[in-house]
Amino acid sequence: MDSKMNPISDKERVTIIGAGVIGLANAIALQQAGFKVTLVDKEGVAAGASSGNAGHFATEQVFPLADPAMLIKLPGMLLDPLGPFRIQPRYFHRALPWFMRFLHNMLPSKRWTNSQGIKALNQQSIAAWQALVKTCQCESLLTLNGSLLVFETTPYDVIQKTYDSYADAGVTVKLISGHDARLLEPDLSENVSYALYFTDVGHTEDPTALCEALANTFIERGGELLLETVNSVTSNDTAHIQVETAAGSQIITDKVLLCTGAWSKPLAKQLGFSVPLETERGYHLMMPQKSRLSRPVASFERKFIITPMAQGTRLAGTVEFGGLVAPLVAARADCLLPHAKALLPEVLASAKIEDGQRWMGFRPSMPDSLPVVGRSPKHANVFFSFGHQHLGLTWAAISAQLLTQQVTNVETDIAMHPYRIERFG
Repeated sequence: MDSKMNPISDKERVTIIGAGVIGLANAIALQQAGFKVTLVDKEGVAAGASSGNAGHFATEQVFPLADPAMLIKLPGMLLDPLGPFRIQPRYFHRALPWFMRFLHNMLPSKRWTNSQGIKALNQQSIAAWQALVKTCQCESLLTLNGSLLVFETTPYDVIQKTYDSYADAGVTVKLISGHDARLLEPDLSENVSYALYFTDVGHTEDPTALCEALANTFIERGGELLLETVNSVTSNDTAHIQVETAAGSQIITDKVLLCTGAWSKPLAKQLGFSVPLETERGYHLMMPQKSRLSRPVASFERKFIITPMAQGTRLAGTVEFGGLVAPLVAARADCLLPHAKALLPEVLASAKIEDGQRWMGFRPSMPDSLPVVGRSPKHANVFFSFGHQHLGLTWAAISAQLLTQQVTNVETDIAMHPYRIERFG
């Protein structure tokens, strides 16, 4: 237990809704603080984006997604059904309010403030994960070998400007030649001209196994996991919260924590908060071919990432706005293979779409690229941790550390003001 934590009676109960990586990390942190913890999830451990993510602890990603540079490119991106960014036409009117807020966050003052909030979390993310995997005895599932952002056709002045933007933001990065990139990763194409080498970045070769290791530790330490759909969360009195499930279960708990990702909006509404949460449908194509890659490789031009996995090679990175109901669009996953073949020509030369496994999951995103983490200003015993956008895996351990500090009423390691739920008015 963190020496800063106030001792808690083991009779105090916390119910965490959501058993993805965010909920699991919080469950272990709260157990360590002395709480009796119950996890409730409609499908089980890592059933959503926590299993299908790129496995990239992306602490180099310090810039908010709301980038003014997108504006000139956005019409073309939206018109391209296989481009890296798409809104399904039928969903456009639903997403429009979110995009209006997104555009507002492109203002320089907003962008700078949001970047500071991202960096504050990123700076402590890897250390928090190192502590967590040590607790769960799964250190082998966290590899700290950096990552590459590779360039093929981009002019050198743009590459230099990109490097400068990361370096000026405090990211540890090296600009290296294509030759040096291939010394690090021999399977890379000769067409790679330069690369940014982010040396302080990590990855996991198996996001599902990582979540399962966390879940096993949680259960071994007396945690309870219920596979039920939560319908409502209501205040029972000043001291307790009632969680009701679709199966009719009524859980009376001292504290409740919402870690429900893309499904957080209705439950937050029940508790008095209207949050501008939108769902980014992320895709991957899992190929059985194994490369010699020892770190994630992202493409500047192609807007996707390749991660070496225990089961093969994962190709990920497209964004689609289409809500929680529409089915997977196979072409959104399939389009990743030609890009990967261009970067790993020998590894994937004979690879076929039918060799791979398609996946689509839901990223919970706020227009300011910051998560909601902290205590409800309306209920002393209600807490939130959702909306981690593309950095859910990266921020899981540090979010849990900070949230537990708030629950136990001690000073948090970083200021929590940027992540408060009431920031949306």
